[in-house]
Amino acid sequence: MTDFLSSRLGVAPGVAELIVALIAAVILITFMLLSAIFFVWLERKVSARIQDRLGPTRVGGKFGWLQTLADGLKLLVKEDIIPTNADHMLFRLGPYIALAGAFLAFVALPFGHKVVAQNMNVAVFYMLAVMSSEVFGVILGGYGSGSKWALFGGMREAAQVVSYEVPRAISVLVPVIVAGTMNLSLIATQQVGGFWNWYVFHDPFTFCAFWTFFTCGTASCKRAPFDLAEAESELVAGFHTEYSGFRWLIFFMAEYGSMFAISGIAVILFLGGWNLGIFPWELSDKIGILGNVINVLVFIVKGWLLVFVMMWVRWTLPRLRIDQVMITCLRYLLPISCVLLLGVSVWQLMLWQVTYSVVRDGQVIHEPILGYANYVLAAACLALVVWAVWKLMKASGTTPIQMMPGAWPALNTPGSPLVPKS
Repeated sequence: MTDFLSSRLGVAPGVAELIVALIAAVILITFMLLSAIFFVWLERKVSARIQDRLGPTRVGGKFGWLQTLADGLKLLVKEDIIPTNADHMLFRLGPYIALAGAFLAFVALPFGHKVVAQNMNVAVFYMLAVMSSEVFGVILGGYGSGSKWALFGGMREAAQVVSYEVPRAISVLVPVIVAGTMNLSLIATQQVGGFWNWYVFHDPFTFCAFWTFFTCGTASCKRAPFDLAEAESELVAGFHTEYSGFRWLIFFMAEYGSMFAISGIAVILFLGGWNLGIFPWELSDKIGILGNVINVLVFIVKGWLLVFVMMWVRWTLPRLRIDQVMITCLRYLLPISCVLLLGVSVWQLMLWQVTYSVVRDGQVIHEPILGYANYVLAAACLALVVWAVWKLMKASGTTPIQMMPGAWPALNTPGSPLVPKS
């Protein structure tokens, strides 16, 4: 598009790049806003069905399609209150930093074949880096509110995000090692064809890495059972207790934007990207513009399905305690992700084929020597992973809360009513 503006319309190259960047930003922020509106409606319906209710059924027809818009208008005209003890600058700045961290992730997220705002060779870790900056908005909002509940929520979010970033990044390395690149567009292109070509089915390590990454991504989005930064039952509303009106809305736009961004990364790295997984060719190369449109729709639907799974988990599982959240990361997810990284590295080394050359019909053909031996080695690796995880979970007989630094003496005293009986 930049070339079209420069050559056909005579626009200066620098101005043309600026125009294209503004158009891409408007499209992405619009998609992010519309997705957030849809996700709010969907979450209300999902929670209602799980709790045997109906959810929105009045505003906007039988299914309450306009209920989210009505609530958004209410928030826009609601009074914006800033507490007396709050740091006004930090209080105002927090929501926008959180939103910027979620929005910048969309810049490198490919929605289809060559449908990306900025194609980067390090797109994977760019997205993880900018999404990690969302926590600064949460911390600033919690600290700047001048409320102990908001401060506790911000402290919990800081501890949780810093911990879960490590296994999340290690899990991302697993498909990156298989693909040999950090360019998300190339990773999706390499999974073209049937769904059996998707990296989630490439080997046992990538399959386990998908679930590990999705769990860590759910925690990074502050979703239950990892929503300790909000924890309505104990911290009123956590880091956004003192927020109201438009700024409160901004926080939730950032959360739902991060949910789709995490889902988009999972779709690209593990679930074939925009490839449908039914046809043995890439649609965009065969049908032109129509193929691109189909690819974008396939990618969006896949991302929405993973967001639906996050909602399903939220309204199904109970919230964890903060010590359980930390132990889940440090005692389980971190060692599991390290084992998966080691396993996929060994797997890639085993995939090389010892071949010998034969001449058939005047052509040189390379026949593999190992044959099915690789599958036997793969089964042995999978058994090793299962054994390592089992030994890890059986390593200690103490309860998670007793392992926390600074635990109350009563928790470690035999016979205490606070110590679980074996």
